[in-house]
Amino acid sequence: MADRSAPRMSAAPAEAAPQGPLAGLRVLDLSRVLAAPWATQILGDLGAEVLKVEQPGSGDDTRRWGPPFLDDGSERPDAAYFLCANRNKRSIAIDFARPEGAALVRRLAAGADILVENFRTGGLAKYGLDAATLCAAHPRLVYCSITGFGQTGPYAARGGYDFLIQGLSGLMSVTGRPDGAEGAGPMKVGLPVSDLFTGLYATISILAALRERERSGLGQHLDCALLDSQLAVLVNQGMNYLVGGTVPGRLGNDHPNVVPYRDFAAADDYIIVACGNDAQFRALCRLLGLGAMAEDPRFATNAGRMRERRTLELALARAIAPWKAAELLAAMERAGVPGGPINTIDQVLADPQVAARGLLRSLCRADGTPLTVIGYPGQFSRTPPSYRHAPPWLGQDTAEILSGLLGLDAAEIEALKQAGVVQAATRQATEQPA
Repeated sequence: MADRSAPRMSAAPAEAAPQGPLAGLRVLDLSRVLAAPWATQILGDLGAEVLKVEQPGSGDDTRRWGPPFLDDGSERPDAAYFLCANRNKRSIAIDFARPEGAALVRRLAAGADILVENFRTGGLAKYGLDAATLCAAHPRLVYCSITGFGQTGPYAARGGYDFLIQGLSGLMSVTGRPDGAEGAGPMKVGLPVSDLFTGLYATISILAALRERERSGLGQHLDCALLDSQLAVLVNQGMNYLVGGTVPGRLGNDHPNVVPYRDFAAADDYIIVACGNDAQFRALCRLLGLGAMAEDPRFATNAGRMRERRTLELALARAIAPWKAAELLAAMERAGVPGGPINTIDQVLADPQVAARGLLRSLCRADGTPLTVIGYPGQFSRTPPSYRHAPPWLGQDTAEILSGLLGLDAAEIEALKQAGVVQAATRQATEQPA
């Protein structure tokens, strides 16, 4: 089983960070919460410059979605939820409900390659920040809108949250224990997967639009919806219905198409057995002393094992029950039978495979407060992801962006601050450690 010792982290000092494959691209991020910030964080990890526009005074909703909060000594520390999706971004706090603020955001859009927003359909038109307005003014702009239900259809005006989409999409109808079992009922996934899937599909769509822009010279409007994305990842369950005509139901940890592929109780812990082919099943039977079952024609194929699921799984459960979990998993590995533990979060973050892959990264916020994050999962041979900026304070980069990108002088910035159009961070930054 995984060691519970403290996770090992890979340092990524900002001054040593290489440029990623998207270096030179600028993203104007008008989003908050998770689906769209997840997409813009990915773009930032891959080297794009991300300017996160937030509401003065409050900022991204998830800054307050705690506890836990990062202990940095401030009066309003940021929640862990915000920190999970906002690294490699610079924060500029602008009230674009004010005409002066909207004008500033339009000027920033003029210098952006990509704009990502997740306001309700039509919500940005009154500020002149909608796709029709900005794409007409800047034809090369790739403008990505992320909403619950998309820009069209009878639900287009509705707000969408992950939990609602998990229920509406059918995901919860196949998640949870089956009727008749203890604790039966629909269950959401333990992570906001509808948000995350949408963020991933949005990122893929943005990269595709950028590639097409290289040929045509034109950007386009991308319309990404939580419901659409969650439907796309119904994968085998969706196709099981479309091909077989039977509505899938809840199976707990059983697999709808593969047997044996579930959890079993060993003497001291639960383990997962995941036999993906006939040879692996026979090897498991031999390991457990079930040689006759390995040769039984009823179980020779996966289709047969599906028909005899309960008989087979009861026999496996009895044979597995006396084993210690770690000993059985080690024996399964030697026999070539896929399996593994059911780790807690602390266990997996301390796993040597995670350390070997460099998935935990050390960052420092501008005041020196240390922070560990789970990094980008892809490994690049030449242009790896980089970790240049810890998640910023609200308005941390306002003055620098207004000055450096828009050419405003100190007096103009101060006047905007005094008028409440922008907010600049007031915390004292310190030199980051090497």
